[in-house]
Amino acid sequence: MRHLLTLFDLDPNELNSILATARYLKDELRSGRRPPILERHTLALLFEKPSLRTRVSFETGMTQLGGGSLFLGDDVGWGKRESPADFTNVLGQFVDAVACRSKKHERVEELASFNAMPVINSLTDLSHPCQAIADVLTIQEAFGSLTGRHVVFVGDGNNVSRSLALACAMLGMHFTLARPDGYELDQPWLDRIAARYPDAKIDQVCDPSAAVKHADAIYTDVWTSMGQEAESKIRRQAFADYQLNADLMAAAPPTARVLHCLPAVRGQEITDDVIDGSQSDVINQAGNRMHAQKALLVFLLRPQWIDENVPQADLATP
Repeated sequence: MRHLLTLFDLDPNELNSILATARYLKDELRSGRRPPILERHTLALLFEKPSLRTRVSFETGMTQLGGGSLFLGDDVGWGKRESPADFTNVLGQFVDAVACRSKKHERVEELASFNAMPVINSLTDLSHPCQAIADVLTIQEAFGSLTGRHVVFVGDGNNVSRSLALACAMLGMHFTLARPDGYELDQPWLDRIAARYPDAKIDQVCDPSAAVKHADAIYTDVWTSMGQEAESKIRRQAFADYQLNADLMAAAPPTARVLHCLPAVRGQEITDDVIDGSQSDVINQAGNRMHAQKALLVFLLRPQWIDENVPQADLATP
């Protein structure tokens, strides 16, 4: 049984297959076609954190694929009313897969350990693989070939940048994190990437202007994520020189695209003129969450459909 807890659960060929399927399904939708690939399938959405994009994109995506979804909040008593084994094994009797948005990564690992149904990490403190797949899909749409592209993340070495760094390593892209001291990508994660992808090009710098000089995509995220509210004042001070604004964009190539996983604190990590500007792909990036996740669901639940329907030429990065 396959799960997606981090992108380490995929190899580069599988990631490219998911990207090709996402492009195919997006083109189908634009043409008015919604093939019922997952007809009579049910996805459970088990969420400990609030959500807009993740919840709506998964629910809408399942509907477009001919299936259905169930939102499970605190009322189901996950980890409270019964043992994790009983909860998970019973849930597996009812649904075909679960997308879990959890505060701690260990929670999704525990869910997957019972192999009751495929488990998708839809956000944890460690990793956000669904976001990273949508991110690279967006970059692919902007530039075509991904190989050699330079992605610069201006901000924190958090779950989003951690997942994007791994995606870049898998697809032959250069990843740079521009961050203040103390907010680096953690070494165990970097060591794990290096062990799997020894040719990965990942670096970390303190100067955001130097970092974006040759950037193809410039990415930022909130300075204070959910659960870090007590650090808000310290983080605002630490990241004060890391705002994605007109001055920073002037240091980048005019072809650079702007990305943000949203929600954004406008006027803090990014200014209105940049997020709403002509170089911004932020709204398309948000929309690509649904297309990427539809492809992931098909990959996990009906992989043979990809073999039979997605043109083989599309399975390679264009």
